[in-house]
Amino acid sequence: MQTNKTAVIIGGGIIGCGIALQLLRRGYRTCNVDRNAEVGFGSTVNSCAIVRFSYSTLDSVKLALEGHHYWKNWPEVLGVKDPRGFARFIQTGHLVLKTFPTDRAEMLELYRKSGVRFAEWTPEQLRERLPIYDTASYHPPKPVDDPAFQLAPERQLAGAIFCPDGGYVNDPQLATHNLRCAIEAAGGRFLLQQEVVEILRTAGRVSGVRLASGQVVAAHVVVNAAGPHSVVINRMAGVEAAMNVSTRALRREVHHLPSPEGFDFNARGICTSDPDLGIYWRPETGNKLSLGSGDPPCDPKTWVEDPREFDRSISERQWETQVFRLGHRVPELPIPGQAQGVVDLYDVSTDWIPIYDKSDLPGFYMAIGSSGHQFKNAGVAGALMAELIDYEESGGDHDTQPLQFNGRFTGLTINTGEFSRRRNINKASSFSVRG
Repeated sequence: MQTNKTAVIIGGGIIGCGIALQLLRRGYRTCNVDRNAEVGFGSTVNSCAIVRFSYSTLDSVKLALEGHHYWKNWPEVLGVKDPRGFARFIQTGHLVLKTFPTDRAEMLELYRKSGVRFAEWTPEQLRERLPIYDTASYHPPKPVDDPAFQLAPERQLAGAIFCPDGGYVNDPQLATHNLRCAIEAAGGRFLLQQEVVEILRTAGRVSGVRLASGQVVAAHVVVNAAGPHSVVINRMAGVEAAMNVSTRALRREVHHLPSPEGFDFNARGICTSDPDLGIYWRPETGNKLSLGSGDPPCDPKTWVEDPREFDRSISERQWETQVFRLGHRVPELPIPGQAQGVVDLYDVSTDWIPIYDKSDLPGFYMAIGSSGHQFKNAGVAGALMAELIDYEESGGDHDTQPLQFNGRFTGLTINTGEFSRRRNINKASSFSVRG
């Protein structure tokens, strides 16, 4: 264990705070720097915060399974009380709809290898559990202005895969504030409303950061956990060119809708992924639901060059596309006359799998490329990064001998080489928010 070491974490979102807490517990003195006025006020605040295990690679499934235990044991993980209360994990279960009988066969094999609990539902079981769902198949997903969008379906869904341990975290920003309380209780500090403008080096190694105010914050270790701003920080550090996998910001919309009359979505709803229609949704406070895109190939993507400047207004086309798709699945869905929801950014890696790694600049580490699906892993990602940093700073070489991380709750061994910056593009990935 390293002691008397200092670490600057660039980012005060859920991942950056998760890392700070675990570094503090390993004897580091930490400082989180964030350009927002409070922790969790960047892209974290608008996360759907869904907890699920439906990934396309073994170590991603293992990481998610380990990560969900952090939320189930959140007060214990923190070890301190927050005057605002604790964020809560709402265990609704998680459902993946199947177009064809063989859908997600590879994923189910990963579930079996990892120990994820699941059940396969028939269309009849799906209708019994969720009578508001129409079980017709509309595959493949189509743009709302495609003439085929309105054609009557010719077949039924093949069923669904239900994971009872899935769900969502009810308040992403409060969860981040919970971490801040634990960090400050352990002696960590925050520099908010501050922007990093330079990564400092001494003798070929990182030595701290310079802020826009001119302040220099010295550190033995600097961690890039800047979310959609990660590419900007990597370019400052001069590490991007040596990476096989990079990141960039993607504009995203999540829409809010009321539950169908007579169906209490908060009490009976399930977090649902619907690749048949290219969408996903979850219950939302106030008997509502949050609706997002599953990144079907037919939907254009809006990449953002400068993450400080992007259009935060809901687009009519995206609203109609997502809402009318859900209208196929939930025919009694009330559709408000005015679009409602939030617009923010994903920090997307080349293959939509995160980068948890060191860099070619000694002392500079990265927890980036969350691609819209890593909120659930904030607790375990913090522990993984802290162990990886200790491993490297103690003389290990993560490039030649990747860290084998053992989960605190599950005991599963996770090969963190899967999350390397130097990995080949992972063709097993879904190349979408599903990861």
